[in-house]
Amino acid sequence: MGKSVFIAEKPSVAQEFAKALHADFKRRDGFLESEQYIVTWCVGHLVTMSYPDKYDERLKRWSFDTLPFLPKEFKYEVIPAVEKQFQIVKGLLTREDVKTIYVCTDSGREGEYIYRLVERMAGVKDKEEKRVWIDSQTEEEILKGIETAKDLSEYDNLCEAAYLRAKEDYLMGINFSRVLTLKYGRNISNYLKMDRAVVSVGRVMTCVLGMVVRREREIRAFVKTPFFKVIGKTANFDAEWRVCEQSKYYNTPYLYKDNGFVDKEKAQELVTFLSDPLPAQAVIEKIERKKETKNPPLLFNLAEIQNECAKQFKISPDETLNIIQELYEKKLVTYPRTDARVLSTAVWKEIPKNIGGLKNYQPAAEFAGEILEKQLHKNIAKTRYCDDKKITDHYAIIPTGQGLSNLNRLSQTAVRTYELIVRRFLSIFYPAAQYSRVSITSKCKEEAFYATFKVLTDEGFLKIAKTSFSKSSKEDEDGKCTREVLEALKKYKKGDMIDFNGFEIKEGETSPPKRYNSGSMILAMENAGQLIEDEELRAQIKGSGIGTSATRAEILKKLNTIKYISTNKKTQVITPTLLGEIIYDVVECSMKQLLNPELTASWEKGLTYVAEGSITSQEYMDKLEGFVGRRTQAVMGLNNQ
Repeated sequence: MGKSVFIAEKPSVAQEFAKALHADFKRRDGFLESEQYIVTWCVGHLVTMSYPDKYDERLKRWSFDTLPFLPKEFKYEVIPAVEKQFQIVKGLLTREDVKTIYVCTDSGREGEYIYRLVERMAGVKDKEEKRVWIDSQTEEEILKGIETAKDLSEYDNLCEAAYLRAKEDYLMGINFSRVLTLKYGRNISNYLKMDRAVVSVGRVMTCVLGMVVRREREIRAFVKTPFFKVIGKTANFDAEWRVCEQSKYYNTPYLYKDNGFVDKEKAQELVTFLSDPLPAQAVIEKIERKKETKNPPLLFNLAEIQNECAKQFKISPDETLNIIQELYEKKLVTYPRTDARVLSTAVWKEIPKNIGGLKNYQPAAEFAGEILEKQLHKNIAKTRYCDDKKITDHYAIIPTGQGLSNLNRLSQTAVRTYELIVRRFLSIFYPAAQYSRVSITSKCKEEAFYATFKVLTDEGFLKIAKTSFSKSSKEDEDGKCTREVLEALKKYKKGDMIDFNGFEIKEGETSPPKRYNSGSMILAMENAGQLIEDEELRAQIKGSGIGTSATRAEILKKLNTIKYISTNKKTQVITPTLLGEIIYDVVECSMKQLLNPELTASWEKGLTYVAEGSITSQEYMDKLEGFVGRRTQAVMGLNNQ
């Protein structure tokens, strides 16, 4: 009987597969071997696309004469630094006694690409190839993945999408960077007094740069506008003036929106009018009492946890990804590079095991026990937190309930990130938080005043949402400071008279748009350049992303490395550099399409269609070559240096 080879993406993952197989492995150079199994590994990418000069020596020199560069066949080569491991892997995959190859690289597009390149360069033939697709690195999940492994050919569409993504980045990067550098590089280097300037562009990278520069210029162009509000003060509460049809200021040019004035003099005029005499009597025209609910948020995907960690710990998306990857490899959480924020119906059946494991995790043990005891998890499959239609490759990031002994070997930030994931996960099994809201509308001399109060009456999921390291939340403070007021308001009814003991002017000014920080940029990239601050709304309007969950952090890192943007390490706020702004202007006047988030997202959507089998790889390639060729020729024809 032939042997089975298990090929993982890196040594640490290979080690987990070897442990799960429970065989008597002997360590060899670059692999582990038992009587029945061989476990080996890549070290990330072993094979890469060849530089243009491997096609033709003339392409080493950058010249308009050799553009556009659109090869009919693409060339690949082994990366010199990992040549030794490639030769070991090649020898194993083509060994005569090997019958079956289990592909255990990362369960996603990039992991597929890593293996397929190795398979191609190694010349693998006449072997049974199976794809192991797992959501965590627990022993049960690994063994289940091996048992249910499908034929590798079932992932051919995903493979095609992976190849196309690489070809797209390669063709756009080489052609557009060369043509723009040849056209504008000398002018840029002269202006910035540099020896040489290379215009580095990419399908996703340039689009993100555009988002940063546009936001910065909006902020610079913003002119602050002062405004003045009038606040009425009663014994129990403050109320804000708003214009109404009966007001003497209705439809006048003095107003700022409907609740303030553009000039302080007019605000003072109103205060003087209302204060004669004091206390000023007002009548309650309307009083509304209603209950409001706040549902637990959806689970974390990679973008959401990157945003949360940027806010909580001021760390970059790249650092967050490394932390989640470490948690994954230590069996603490499920697969990190996911876009989904829900569970699958298949995993829902296993959820009691995850919750049960968390009874041994001190910060959440009480809640995990309560969920199981009261069976709060029973109906989760019928809620918005479980939806197969919203899952592509993997479900949301959740704790496995295993690997807890590894926590004491992690950094404080990693431990806190794990706590965030655990609390978000357990929150979904608790009811919504309940609030009581009271709104009062009163009239004083035909001028309307509004007051609204909101108090937490039942914390629901909020009791678990608060972390062990967080400060008291605004909601906690609101509850404490308004509960007494709410009691006092219970006695009021429509038609009651109240006294305003005085009026004051509250000055404010309009605010410019916020700069992106590294977390909010990841969210904006996830939704085609549209930053939606509201978490609930974000879940509803999920669109096509720029880049993927696996690549977004790397893109921001590259923009920092080539000095097109600068990220403040303490705040994670992103600003463009002078060089970045110049590159933006160059692209804007020569290849504007690259700055369009919707267009960039449509390319990503196209790759998804290829992976799903909706369009062929040839259709996509024809479109890509046409776009690259036309845009390159168009820039060569410009005369706007």
